[in-house]
Amino acid sequence: MQKNPGRQLILATKPFAKEIVWKSWYYSLSTLMILIALFSGIYFLNHIFLRIACSVAAGLTMVRMFVIYHDHQHHSILHRSWPADLLFKLYGIFILAPTSIWKRSHDYHHNHNCKLFSASIGSYPVMTKQRFLQSSKTEQRSYLAIRHPLTILFGYFTMFIYGMCVRSFISAPKRHWDSLIALVIHFSISVLIFVYLGWFTWLLAAVVPFMLAFMIGSYLFYAQHNFPGVTFREKDEWCYEEAAMSSSSYMVMNPFWKWVTANIGYHHIHHINSRIPFYRLPEVLSSIPQLQQAKTTTLNPSDIVACFRLKVWDSETKSMVGLK
Repeated sequence: MQKNPGRQLILATKPFAKEIVWKSWYYSLSTLMILIALFSGIYFLNHIFLRIACSVAAGLTMVRMFVIYHDHQHHSILHRSWPADLLFKLYGIFILAPTSIWKRSHDYHHNHNCKLFSASIGSYPVMTKQRFLQSSKTEQRSYLAIRHPLTILFGYFTMFIYGMCVRSFISAPKRHWDSLIALVIHFSISVLIFVYLGWFTWLLAAVVPFMLAFMIGSYLFYAQHNFPGVTFREKDEWCYEEAAMSSSSYMVMNPFWKWVTANIGYHHIHHINSRIPFYRLPEVLSSIPQLQQAKTTTLNPSDIVACFRLKVWDSETKSMVGLK
């Protein structure tokens, strides 16, 4: 009997799904210390341009810490460590992605990645071309609005404040009480900064880092599964391993962006085996030739535009297409 190549690929990644505990703590705590230092620079440095630089750098470092938090939620690092559980629960509240909603929605996403006609929980909705044309104008506008570049640009409000916190708490208050806690703490601190430290410090500490971090995060969510060459399947044709390779991108990045995003660009490998720690993903790519055949995208402006042009799934051409 011929072996299942997809299953064999998952088995090939298993040796890498083991964390190096000291590395997990080192990367977690060093990133946290950098983040604290940058926010301290915003508050305490006297030079305006240094404060602005700290603000931008804080937003970028928040992205890295979020990906590390995301790995902890997958139990790929520091699982069953109560200090790590406490640290990352607090970070989830800080980043407006509390553990209750983030883990539930993200686990659903992994189990239904790029499956047509499933709920768009933890990912952007995808309509077929036929379904889009048959939808009402209101439904079409709503669908396009969710996938619009401005929605991603203002991911702070659309994806995190509303999507992660407000909507989750309204839908299930008992299950997602931490979403309300996150909102109350976030806006209370923001108001206190504005009142006692002034509008400029508020801008640098409470607006710029969050706007930047959530814009980058929202785009990564989008481009990892909405890129030229992506494949979507109906439920009875869907296969976990195939979806990881053909429906999840390998986002080629330079060393700076690899650091900022904590290697989340190796997204096809992450979907093959989410238990692989983020710092071992490059090692996996170099060790398993099949994973080097992934579909790619980049953060170059031309590739970003190409991703945003994709609107609906064309069942005839088996590809994502624009509306024109």
